[in-house]
Amino acid sequence: FQRCVGQDACNAMWSTTFDIDRQCGTSYHGRFKDFMTMAQRRNIVIGGAMTDVKGDRNLTPSQQEDPDLFCRIVRRRPDGGIVLRGCKAHQTGTLNSHWMIVMPGGKLDKADKDYAVACAIPIEAPGITYIYGRQSCDLRAMEGSEIDQGNAKYGGQETLVIFEDVEVPAEYVFMDGEVDFTQSLVERFTAYHRRSYICKAGLGDVMLGAAATVSDYNGTSKASHVKDKLVEIAYLNENIAGTALAASY
Repeated sequence: FQRCVGQDACNAMWSTTFDIDRQCGTSYHGRFKDFMTMAQRRNIVIGGAMTDVKGDRNLTPSQQEDPDLFCRIVRRRPDGGIVLRGCKAHQTGTLNSHWMIVMPGGKLDKADKDYAVACAIPIEAPGITYIYGRQSCDLRAMEGSEIDQGNAKYGGQETLVIFEDVEVPAEYVFMDGEVDFTQSLVERFTAYHRRSYICKAGLGDVMLGAAATVSDYNGTSKASHVKDKLVEIAYLNENIAGTALAASY
């Protein structure tokens, strides 16, 4: 479930680490290649952690009354490792993943250098707390219903992720203070992530088939208003698929 977010993070980090190394003489890209080699060999699921809590949106991360409303580096170790504190919000599928890639959630300036961090962290790393968010349809899957459960065991999981002095070894650090690359990283992730939502077209096709079957069973399949709605669903599905494919180019 939810491999698309991690895939988008991996694609964005691959090119961004290359660009940082080329301009700054760092070794992030080699580290990231080693991480991806391990991930593919072990077939792990990777989550992408980008969305910050944000707090007062008129202020930058370093200007917030609470500095932990964004994910930040609180300590840098002599061996290149870092210690993180802060949080990430609306993390879909994180609990179903093996690792997460933490990334900055927006363009940062020099005053926000400690917030310009990208790294890979195991989901069960010490110091991480997950606050699970309920959804309106959870009752059907979690409180005794035997029908209409969807993916009952591994369905939508959304969490608030809190980092409390989480240690990250140097080999999993892919950005440490390079604020000039935060905007391009976010733009690349966003472009890939919008393309990933072509999966909604497939979900829409399933809903279209179900709606058509129900209308047929009820003898309403020839009603004009029913046909109009089915055509609208088909139109939206094709629109989503077409624009997603266009985004890929």
